[in-house]
Amino acid sequence: MNTQAAAADVQPSQASFPKLNGYDYIELYVGNAHQAAHFYRTAWGFTPVAYAGLETGVRDRVSIVVEQGRIRLVLTAAQGPDGPIADHVKLHGDGVKDIAFLVDDVEEVFNQVVDAGARPVTPPVVLKDGDHAIRKATVAAYGDTVHSFVERGDYTGPFLPGYQAARAYSPSTSTGLKEIDHVAVSAEAGTLEELIEFYRHVFGFHQSHQEDVATEYSAMNSKVVQNHTGTIKFPIIEPAPGKRKSQIEEYLAYYGGSGVQHIGLLSEDIVASVQTLRDNYVEFMQTPGTYYDLLEDRIGKIEEDVESLRELSILIDRDDWGYLMQTFTRPLHNRPTLFFEIIQRKNARGFGAGNIKALFEALEREQLSRGNL
Repeated sequence: MNTQAAAADVQPSQASFPKLNGYDYIELYVGNAHQAAHFYRTAWGFTPVAYAGLETGVRDRVSIVVEQGRIRLVLTAAQGPDGPIADHVKLHGDGVKDIAFLVDDVEEVFNQVVDAGARPVTPPVVLKDGDHAIRKATVAAYGDTVHSFVERGDYTGPFLPGYQAARAYSPSTSTGLKEIDHVAVSAEAGTLEELIEFYRHVFGFHQSHQEDVATEYSAMNSKVVQNHTGTIKFPIIEPAPGKRKSQIEEYLAYYGGSGVQHIGLLSEDIVASVQTLRDNYVEFMQTPGTYYDLLEDRIGKIEEDVESLRELSILIDRDDWGYLMQTFTRPLHNRPTLFFEIIQRKNARGFGAGNIKALFEALEREQLSRGNL
C-alpha cells in the first residue's frame, strides 16, 4: 500500500469563485419511489416530508423527499417506461442523479461556473409557490450526474414549489445520522486528474488528500477536493492497473460509467447508529477480527470500547487533528454500485487513510462472493 497524504493546495482567492453554502439535497433516480421511501424510512430512520406526482400536477415522475438531521434525499421515479428518468434507471440502476448546493445567488453562481467551463443543463429559473419563490439552475458534472444550485430566500414550503407536504406518518425511529460528510465518486480510468481540475478551476475547490492503494489483486488512485469551508467534500477514485478487476472497475461496469460510489453520512455516536441500522437489517461489510488486535499500538488511546467496535466492524484511523471511526454498508440496490459510509469524526479531517487497504480488501471479498474479482 502506498499512502501519500497530500499537502493541501494553496487555496486561491475565493472572491472570484462561486459561493456554495453546503449540500441542499441529493436526488436519486430509482425504480420505485414509494418502495425506496419505505426503505429509507423503516431501515434508515428518514422522515418523508414532501411529495410531487400526478396529484400535484407533475405528469412524468414521482418524487418523495425524506429528511434526517440536515440530510435531505429526493427519491424520483418515472411514471412510464420512456423518458430521461426511465432511461437513467435502465442504464445505471438506482443511483445519484443530482448533488445540489445551497447558494445565495443562483444567477451569479451559474454564470461563474459556466464562464469557467461548466456545461449548462438548465439556466436559472424561478419556481413560484403563492407569494414565495425559489431560484434554481443546473450544470453537468461527470457521466450523467449533475449539480443544481438552489436559492431558497424566504421560502418556507415543504421542499420546492410543485411539492406538497407528505401525509402524516407515525414518527420514524432516528438512526442518529446528522449530515452529509462527503460524496465519493468512481471515475473512469484516466479521468481522475481531469475531474480534479474541473472542481479546482470551475468551482474553486482545492485538493486536500491523496491516496494510492494496491492489494494483491487490484489497485486504485484517489484524491479529495473540497470547498474552502470544508462543507462540501468529494473523494474521487479511479482504477489503477492490477492483477484482477478492482471494485472501482466493478462499479463502472455495473453502473455504466462514472457516478457516485458512496455517500458518507455523519453520526455523533457511530456505535449507536450502526447498532440501530443492523437491527433494521441494514447489511455492513465485515472486518477481520485481527484488525483490532493491535489497534491501540497503531491508533493510541480512544474513548470508545474496542470490543463494541470489533463487534460492529467499525474501523478507526487517526490523523494530525484527531481520530475518526467509519464503516460501510453493502450495496443498497441490486447492482454492486451505490453504498453508504457511516462516519464519526473526533476532530479528524481525513478519510481513513490507514483503513483504505482494509476497506479495499473487504470490498474484494464481497466481489469474490459475487464472482466478479
